Amino acid sequence: MRTPLIAGNWKMNMTIADGVALVDGLKSQLAGVDGAEAAVCPPFVLLKPIADALAGGNIKLGAQDMFWEAKGAFTGQISGAMLQDVCCSYVIIGHSERRGRFGVVPESWEDELLLTFGDNDVVVNRKVLAAFTYGLTPIMCCGETIDERERGVTDDVVSSQIRLGLRNLTPAQVASMVIAYEPVWAIGTGKVCDPAEGNRVIGTIRNEVRTMFGDAAEAIRIQYGGSATPENIADIMAQPEIDGALVGGAALKPSFADMVKAAAAR
Repeated sequence: MRTPLIAGNWKMNMTIADGVALVDGLKSQLAGVDGAEAAVCPPFVLLKPIADALAGGNIKLGAQDMFWEAKGAFTGQISGAMLQDVCCSYVIIGHSERRGRFGVVPESWEDELLLTFGDNDVVVNRKVLAAFTYGLTPIMCCGETIDERERGVTDDVVSSQIRLGLRNLTPAQVASMVIAYEPVWAIGTGKVCDPAEGNRVIGTIRNEVRTMFGDAAEAIRIQYGGSATPENIADIMAQPEIDGALVGGAALKPSFADMVKAAAAR
């Protein structure tokens, strides 16, 4: 049976003091909890102090992104070796906010430039491959915009993202990684994909993985991401294909621990 993973993406939030205070409380609340895994993914500048604060507990550390090169003249980038050095276990790759898939239509080319960091499927694949080089577990994101959903191409979009994002991986690597299905229109909007529909799409993702990698599909964990909260996590976790959640705003509060406990109780 797959162990659920509840991962908190802090995005561009928290100071060192606020982050340390939060994880101190989470460590206490989650001490002795098993049946689910918890991880927090702070901004880069918080990774070392949060790693220190997490020491001795059962919460894993993750990063929000990484570059695929080991080192060099890549201003502003962070390598897998650097993440490994601060004891990261996970790294989020291909989040919709990195892909630029905000679910809105830019009014001008200038707006379009402001809405993207350029993480297309080729970039995502290179980052996933690099993550394994440094012993990091990638949480690879996929998902459709509201326009794509309304056009009825959700399954085609996510299947294409899976095929391109997982190129050149081995079945063993795929079995050990995490995929997060995050309908772009549900991220930070308060709109939640109906749990049964989320389960259906995640089943489609798992079938695509099965086509590519066989039995690895039974081991890979596939999360739901998109306005998951303590109030709806039980309904999300009741779905058989869903193996946890990639949590945004709700991960900035002590009640994030309640979400982990709900996953553990499934």
